[in-house]
Amino acid sequence: MAATVIAIANQKGGVGKTTTAVNLAAAFALKERRTLLIDLDPQANTTLTFFSPEEIKGSIYDVLADHHVMVTDVVHPTKVANLCLVPAKIALAKLEANLVGQFDAPFRLKDALAGARNDFDLIVIDTPPALGIITVNALVAANYLLVPIQASYYSLEGTDDLLETLERIRARPNPELQLLGVIVTLYDKRTNIARDIYKQVREVFGDKVFKTVIGKNVRLEESPAYKETIFSFAPDSSGALEYAQLAREVIQRVS
Repeated sequence: MAATVIAIANQKGGVGKTTTAVNLAAAFALKERRTLLIDLDPQANTTLTFFSPEEIKGSIYDVLADHHVMVTDVVHPTKVANLCLVPAKIALAKLEANLVGQFDAPFRLKDALAGARNDFDLIVIDTPPALGIITVNALVAANYLLVPIQASYYSLEGTDDLLETLERIRARPNPELQLLGVIVTLYDKRTNIARDIYKQVREVFGDKVFKTVIGKNVRLEESPAYKETIFSFAPDSSGALEYAQLAREVIQRVS
């Protein structure tokens, strides 16, 4: 059975996309789902959670820039059982310019994933904070879009653009794409603004908002520096419990 592909996207930066991609993928792997995590962000923070730059041989840039390189050629096993990574490098930043005018530009990732879909149960894609051709590649390749929204002022700014992009992708290149849900991140229950924003997100997205909320958690911030997911770094922390709970909700929605 082909893998379910989930793109995690929001063009706003600092909303917890990478934290969500890394720890949601790790949670799937811990539930014995064969999981592939794809780093599509030129900042490569997802990659740096698992590897040092010198350890990376091939990357997603090679896949998207060269028709002859497939995703399966650049898969790196991680130290987390059942979790593999397709890493990114800073070279990915020049991809947008390279793909201008290429008729198949939006389909590069989808085409390159063909050989990997049967090797995994779930594929999670971390995207850059922009709605350019790299993010479009993720949405064209995906079955589902998951949107992290930070519980802070201006949190909903830009989501109209993202949802408009979702509808445009569904209209032509990928009619199968669905909004899986919205996850509220960096939630500080001590503040009125966080509670107000959560209420506002629920009013806008209704039952598409996950019941799980990801709170502000220093362990989640620290774990990448030690090249760990939250589950190995602080397995009893609230961050670990919340991402495990989110994984259960996601699996329930996609199954």
